[in-house]
Amino acid sequence: MALTSSFTSFNLPVTNVEQSKVFFTGLGFALNPQFPDNENSVAIVIGDNLQVMLINQAFFNTLTEKESVDTSKYAQMTIAMAFESREKVNEIVNTAVSLGGRLHAEPEDHGPMYHWGFVDLDGHLWAINYMNMDAAQG
Repeated sequence: MALTSSFTSFNLPVTNVEQSKVFFTGLGFALNPQFPDNENSVAIVIGDNLQVMLINQAFFNTLTEKESVDTSKYAQMTIAMAFESREKVNEIVNTAVSLGGRLHAEPEDHGPMYHWGFVDLDGHLWAINYMNMDAAQG
């Protein structure tokens, strides 16, 4: 059997936990009440058994000996998520921009796959996708 995780959490450094919380709940994501919600961190549920911990930059720096990435210059990763329709992709990206995020490139239509993205308040890249699996397989 392949190795799988029963729960996954991505930890992202942010400048202001409260502003980031407003941004992500404004997109429609829920807080995970099982994790701390304070000036140092907040947990945002982004899928089944999947969350993003938004951690104050100063506190994040205590968790690693490595220097965190300057997101104005470098991309460390892209968080890719799939949703149920092209319309939902457009809604999420447009809402992100209305909440202070920035567009990441133009929408891409590859037939059965539709992709668009945004950059959050702290420069993290989010790829928002729709995949028509029936069309992709047929």
